[in-house]
Amino acid sequence: MESQILRPGHLTAHQVARTLGVGLPAVRQLVRRGQLARSGGTERQPWYPAADVAALAAKRAARQSA
Repeated sequence: MESQILRPGHLTAHQVARTLGVGLPAVRQLVRRGQLARSGGTERQPWYPAADVAALAAKRAARQSA
């Protein structure tokens, strides 16, 4: 279930997963590995900065094309 109220410039875990083309467990792994940081929400419904997600997506795309 996605949050109905979201601070501008932030994404839910579901939106991050869709953006990166991965599942929710992969999003949790990115957080555990320090590649993505939570910036709000709750423990069960965290928010992530959209700029950080975009940078991570660009980094992953560059790595795949190389």
